[in-house]
Amino acid sequence: MLATELLALTLATFAGTAYGHKNREFHNVHTHGIYLSPRNYITPETRRDSYDYIIAGGGLAGLVLASRLSADGQTTVLVLEAGGTGDDRRTTIDTPALTYFDSLLGTQYNYGYTTTAQSGAGGRNMNWPRGKILGGSAAVNGMYIVRPNSAEIDAWHDLIVDDSNKAYADSWTWSSLLEYMKKSETFTPPTSDAENTAGMKYNTGSHGSSGPLHTTFPGYMVPMTSAWLPTLAAAGIPTSQDAYNGNNLGGFFSTMAINPTNWTRSYSKSAYIDPLPPRDNLHVLANAAVTKITFADNVQDGNKVASGVEFASSASDTVKSVSANKEVILAGGAVGSPQMLLVSGVGPKDVLDSVGVSVQVELPGVGHHLQDHLATGVSWATTEDTQGTIFQSGSDFSKTAEFLSYVNCGTAYVNGSFLFDGDESFNNFVTGVRATLSDPTTLNPLIPSTDPAVVEGYKAIYQSYVDKIIPEAGLVEILFSINSPGVITVQAALQTPLSQGRLYINSSSVFDPPVIDPWYFSHPADAIILRQALKKVRSFADISPLKELLGEESRPGSSVQTDADWETYARNNANTEFHPGCTCAMLPRDKGGVVDASLKVYGTSNLRVIDGSVFPLSMSAHLMAPIYGLAERAAEFILTPPSSSSGGSSTNTGANGSPTGGSNNNSGAVSVRAPWVAVVGLVAGVLLSSF
Repeated sequence: MLATELLALTLATFAGTAYGHKNREFHNVHTHGIYLSPRNYITPETRRDSYDYIIAGGGLAGLVLASRLSADGQTTVLVLEAGGTGDDRRTTIDTPALTYFDSLLGTQYNYGYTTTAQSGAGGRNMNWPRGKILGGSAAVNGMYIVRPNSAEIDAWHDLIVDDSNKAYADSWTWSSLLEYMKKSETFTPPTSDAENTAGMKYNTGSHGSSGPLHTTFPGYMVPMTSAWLPTLAAAGIPTSQDAYNGNNLGGFFSTMAINPTNWTRSYSKSAYIDPLPPRDNLHVLANAAVTKITFADNVQDGNKVASGVEFASSASDTVKSVSANKEVILAGGAVGSPQMLLVSGVGPKDVLDSVGVSVQVELPGVGHHLQDHLATGVSWATTEDTQGTIFQSGSDFSKTAEFLSYVNCGTAYVNGSFLFDGDESFNNFVTGVRATLSDPTTLNPLIPSTDPAVVEGYKAIYQSYVDKIIPEAGLVEILFSINSPGVITVQAALQTPLSQGRLYINSSSVFDPPVIDPWYFSHPADAIILRQALKKVRSFADISPLKELLGEESRPGSSVQTDADWETYARNNANTEFHPGCTCAMLPRDKGGVVDASLKVYGTSNLRVIDGSVFPLSMSAHLMAPIYGLAERAAEFILTPPSSSSGGSSTNTGANGSPTGGSNNNSGAVSVRAPWVAVVGLVAGVLLSSF
């Protein structure tokens, strides 16, 4: 066995994928079709009858967990992934620039969800792409590694902590999460050419140096990126000297999930799974969707025991089952995890009854508190070379690994004082937003439920935003996008939405898409914030050195001038920034929470959710970095629970009688849909009168 493991590790290192490998001699290996991967996938027929841990979802978090939980060589782990391995499109996945020019979002590797018609967003049904592939959306996305503001993480902690769970809740402070985000990472500074071109700033001490995930900057920076930071500074957005240590306000170039040894995408599969030597205790089964969590007939300390899962490759496939000795862990993301809970009988009773699913645990918060980032932008023509122009040229240079490592990475997070032209105007805006909380006639229509727990959760989240986050953190992300030929776009993306939606099911089959209703712009403050950001973005056209690169504004154009014009433009053109979350929120159960501080689903003894769905708050960040940190921390305390003397979840026994944890059972859920127009009429007056 030792010789086999040594050979596999040697092959992985030669391929340039092993942790910490720095030999650039092989930087073109991915272009020559040489793929050395020691990981063998199982088939349904070769699965074991049972595993210690079953992970439902082989995405970002799921593969981190699989790698860490199986590291001792003894603990058995099964990963079930609904999508394929992606190995047939490995060049596309590996090549960063092809995320724009040969996207997998038009293939079977995208779930291709669609929202319900959004009355606050021009009545549009909006696309929600999500990766259906080993590695999840990390295999198909834009590779941004951005950390949140420390105020957001500490606010999350404050929402969940009490005397009974402090040992677990203290995992979700900024200082703790930072440690585990760094644990996931091996950071490499930029090349001298890239640094000389773009002038990016960084502090190596704020990054990890020995983690599985590679982060760096693109190997080549398009010359026009040199205009980004000076333009922001001239506009009043200072350059951040270190955006990764808790204060991400200001302009910077994001680090990207790129392996500088060969300029390929680094993601959970290539970072945490492919480099591993063979592990007989780790099995990965692709094209296997979890169709239901099964529960034992008995309960332990009043909590349901997850006995295993059922799975199938499609709706017509024969359903198969596998048992869990210790735990079932859901890692299906903001859509997949709540859907798996719901089809398994965990969720609001009215939703489960409507589709004929027997209630196992009545948990009204499942699918609620849905929050997402919305983005749109301003575009101009340009005669200068963009990334898109160079790629379109087909030149020899456009085919090099260094050029193809470029992805948009110029960004900035800006606060309310910048957006509203000073503290006084911004404080007036915040006063109006805060007033909504004390007026049920304006507040209640904003909440997509009448269940008391869900209502209290909405209030708690709203209060946290108003008191702790909106005054401190970035309300909007501003992004420099140059991947289109002949076009420069500066996008504005809402980061702290006060609109909360919901996800639910109208079918008992996991193969039917859930109903996704984000309630975009149901709170008019979101449109006001985005309006202010877009006005600022347009002003960049008058600021050097960017203005020298810009021709005529092509979108939205001169017809958009007034505040009302900008709000209409935002409502009719904004789309997801691909960062949905909060649908299995970590909140107290009496506030519509789904998981406790240990990530256990309330009312169960051994069922956890570990992915971006558990965040109770939207963050001013792209979500990969906090999810990597979440998964790293969760894996550690699953294997080594915090001292019970410091609190934590109540101790129960798992499917095999081992200690696990859990919590008590409550019930009740009635969901309603409020008319958007009525909400605007009620709330807009409060906001605008104090603006």
